Amino acid sequence: MRILENLGPEAVMRYFEELCAIPHGSGNTDGIADYCERFAVEHSLDYTRDEHNNIIIRKPKTEDCDSGETVIIQGHLDMVCTKTSDCDIDLEREGLRLRTDGEMVWADGTTLGGDDGIAVAMALAVLDSRDLVHPELECLFTVDEEIGMLGAAALDADLLKGRMLLNIDSEEEGIFTVSCAGGAVIDGCLPITRCSADRAVSGRTYRITVSGLAGGHSGTEIDKGRENACIMLGKLLSELDTRTAYELISIDGGEKDNAIPRSADAVVEAEAQSGFEQVLDGLAEEYAMRFGLTETGLRIEFSECGTERQPMYASSKTAVLNALASIPNGVQSMSAEIKDLVETSCNMGIIRTDEIGVKLTVSVRSSSGSEKRALIDRIGLAVTGSGGSFSVSGEYPAWEYKKHSRLRELAAEAYVKQYGSEPVISAIHAGLECGIFCGKLPELDCISFGPNIYDIHTPKERLDIGSVARVYSFLTELLSMI
Repeated sequence: MRILENLGPEAVMRYFEELCAIPHGSGNTDGIADYCERFAVEHSLDYTRDEHNNIIIRKPKTEDCDSGETVIIQGHLDMVCTKTSDCDIDLEREGLRLRTDGEMVWADGTTLGGDDGIAVAMALAVLDSRDLVHPELECLFTVDEEIGMLGAAALDADLLKGRMLLNIDSEEEGIFTVSCAGGAVIDGCLPITRCSADRAVSGRTYRITVSGLAGGHSGTEIDKGRENACIMLGKLLSELDTRTAYELISIDGGEKDNAIPRSADAVVEAEAQSGFEQVLDGLAEEYAMRFGLTETGLRIEFSECGTERQPMYASSKTAVLNALASIPNGVQSMSAEIKDLVETSCNMGIIRTDEIGVKLTVSVRSSSGSEKRALIDRIGLAVTGSGGSFSVSGEYPAWEYKKHSRLRELAAEAYVKQYGSEPVISAIHAGLECGIFCGKLPELDCISFGPNIYDIHTPKERLDIGSVARVYSFLTELLSMI
């Protein structure tokens, strides 16, 4: 039995449920690309699938449409895969466990992938329709958007005929996004040296955990004052280092570069009789007082644990803690032109320890190319100043606002016709693939919109069913007007 069987729009929700049954995290898009290819074949539609799994499915205009335009409907196939600590789903191999109360849809214990599965579902519903009026369509489904927009960057733009693009990758109904930040991903490595296994002194091994933070999207929620678990743990370890003796074995946290980390943990070695546990208890209480009002779920816990790794030398520990303290994080500047818009920010999304070193992944965003470059240089200097190395990947341009846009005017007209009020025209700090597409096709006219989706990139993600119905109605009306 289908979980979403009695929800509408029927075709949209049916396709969304089928997509959710296919594992499709970033870097794991073969299955969902196969699904879209089968759809095109079964519906006798022309399509192109490139070596990266980007897919374009084409549909001729309807007989009652006299427009000469070709419209691109665009979304991405991959989702951010995160889950709660007690969830037993293997997101690499299993589909989602959908739940609904008739008003919202969510997944049990995991992210839902409404970002951006709902765009793909809406596009498939339009392609499947027989009673809608629309111009010639190119439905473009890209991959690996969530890890640097890699699919969009690799796409051969010569495959696209359309010069109007509807990006359905926004999460707030009634807002048309017409500009976005550019960005890049920085991967840093801090080399470490470990003590020999035959050292004379050893103590108890503890795991220190920071958890329960709100997390969220590093673009849309970076200005909400939410704490970063990796940064918080780094601060805690530095303060701990000034109050008691311990040796650092490992530090790990975060899951995606564009998700604000909700949890992080460190494994350390210390002598229990040195007062280490009492000092750590005191620090946990201080952090609860300092951050508890904004991070109500914050938990700082520690327990004895086992490990086969030896501690780092003191110099390696110092280098790691110095890097964590000096790497910028969060909002760096606000826009001087657009009220309440973040101009530049960064997010330490992932930290991992292996035998070679401590690996850091930082997402950088800015609507200013020069500010983006300056921030990349600052982060690189913090890494190299601590003896490490770094590389930059996934760099993409900002999507600049167009003063004159026929698509924006038509979209606003369609919105007023349906809702009886004007839409909000907005710029966002999050990155959108529109920036890459406009860089490849300067004459491209774009807008981005979508239904209400709450707490994306977290296991609390929820999709508003009524909003999906309204936005799909808006989409079909806009296509008929074009």
